[in-house]
Amino acid sequence: MKKKINILFAFLIASLSTFAQSQYPHDLPKLFVSDISTVHFISPEPIQYVDISTNHFVGDIPVDNILRVKYLQDTSIRVSDIFDNNNRDILEAIVTIVGQSFYAQYRLIHTSSLNHSGAITSVEILPDQMRALEFPEITMTRTEMEAFSLKVLKRKRSFFNVTSKENGMVAQLNNIFSFGDYVFIDVSFKNHTKIKYDVDEFRFNIKDKRIAKATNVQDIEIKPAFTLYEQPYFRKDYRNVFVFKKFTYPNDKVLSLQMTEDQISGRTIELRIDYRDLLNADTL
Repeated sequence: MKKKINILFAFLIASLSTFAQSQYPHDLPKLFVSDISTVHFISPEPIQYVDISTNHFVGDIPVDNILRVKYLQDTSIRVSDIFDNNNRDILEAIVTIVGQSFYAQYRLIHTSSLNHSGAITSVEILPDQMRALEFPEITMTRTEMEAFSLKVLKRKRSFFNVTSKENGMVAQLNNIFSFGDYVFIDVSFKNHTKIKYDVDEFRFNIKDKRIAKATNVQDIEIKPAFTLYEQPYFRKDYRNVFVFKKFTYPNDKVLSLQMTEDQISGRTIELRIDYRDLLNADTL
């Protein structure tokens, strides 16, 4: 009796697998995955969402623009062993990858042959494989922010009176540009000491211009939507572009950019940007 149940169960799995294959769109790119191979999908944008249609494949996102997928071996019943005598590749899945402005789909096909000529380990998501997608809250992708930030670096400095000097360091505002719903702030730092500067973090706060005695002060911290360079240290010169979602603040406040050093007694320098300077932002 137990043997009959196992045979019926195996037949049910094979039938469901055959039905699933008939439902898959056959115009999607085919990718063959072996028992031991790992497929890396490389996206031009950070991956927002992933769906794998069956539990025969598992995936994770080790970094924000790479999806890693592996075949999950099942030691209970191998459908490929009971389907027919030709060792057909019948374990399939549809993987859907969603970026900031697109989504792409692929057919994953398991092959038990380790030397399968079609098995690959890396897939670059190409433009002709993408379908346009718009999220209401995303008006500019990271790829576009990077492209515009590099464009900002090519512009000549237009602010000459917004500077700060502390601890042998000089901070200066180069440019402020606006594009759509975003503000690009271009700043430079110069190290006039002989000791390299190990960057700990940048902090951005909207704070009062003048602090009166016996008053409660509330600084409002804002986070950049994108930072062009994540440079851990510099010796003499350092320039970067920070991208913010469009914001405003009253005339009695300033935007404070503070850079701190990665040491217990590290050097700190603050650059204060007045609201009128923000209003003088040029357009890209």
